[in-house]
Amino acid sequence: MFEGIHTAIVTPFKDGEIDEAALRALVREQVEAGVNGIVPCGSTGESATLDHAEHERVIAICIEEAAGRVNVIAGTGSNSTREAARLTAFARNAGADGALLISPYYNKPTQEGHVVHYREIAAAADLPLIIYNIPGRTGVNMTPETIARIAEIPQVVGVKEASGSLDQVSRIIALTGEDFTVLSGDDSLTLPMMAVGGKGVISVTSNLLPRRFGELVRAAAGGDFARARAIHFELLPLMQALFLETNPIPVKTALAVLGKIRDELRLPLTPMTAEPRARLERVLADSGLKP
Repeated sequence: MFEGIHTAIVTPFKDGEIDEAALRALVREQVEAGVNGIVPCGSTGESATLDHAEHERVIAICIEEAAGRVNVIAGTGSNSTREAARLTAFARNAGADGALLISPYYNKPTQEGHVVHYREIAAAADLPLIIYNIPGRTGVNMTPETIARIAEIPQVVGVKEASGSLDQVSRIIALTGEDFTVLSGDDSLTLPMMAVGGKGVISVTSNLLPRRFGELVRAAAGGDFARARAIHFELLPLMQALFLETNPIPVKTALAVLGKIRDELRLPLTPMTAEPRARLERVLADSGLKP
């Protein structure tokens, strides 16, 4: 259902508020580039510093602009199970196709706590759910065995896996089978993950090159790994440059350089520092991306 390439879309700001016009333009660009879907209000969308009204507004705008042409997987995760359930219910009622739920951060729940967390959300909001494992941000790794248990919840259809471990990815795929969708949460690991049975990516890089990254994913899905590998190496410098500083600082900087959004983040994120920014701008030029 959620295979292929989905863009973890940024949230543009203008003078401290959501820049709705810029957000709509970004969504239209993604749709026209042929992505399978967009994911608003994830880490790339600065969800941690959006208030509830802003969170809901960003989701609603993306659903309006997508207009059923591509999937909208709304980021609705929280370290509060009650809050995550409420946001997921909003996304369902607004017309989202699914929800992406980061595992609870800061609280550091046990493996059993993760299972119960997702079970409660699924019971409260009947919507296809993709769980999100990113221990670098949450402080806890969901083990493959835990993910397999969560996969037994009927509403849970996949995982965005960002542990950085191909061993873990392989184990998840072995335990969950073909009906469960494993998506890369690390752009540069998309090809290796698809080689062992992953079905796509939720991508940062596709904010900039959605069509080209889509070609990589479709080539890998079709078994043309020679072509996929060539595109992977072509895009690798950009994929690496977009993580020179904390995501989404570099990707928002790049979009601002290209004139698509303002160079504006929400504290505690701050503008990209000079030396990494210069490196990023060189990579943008080498990638054929110019303002």
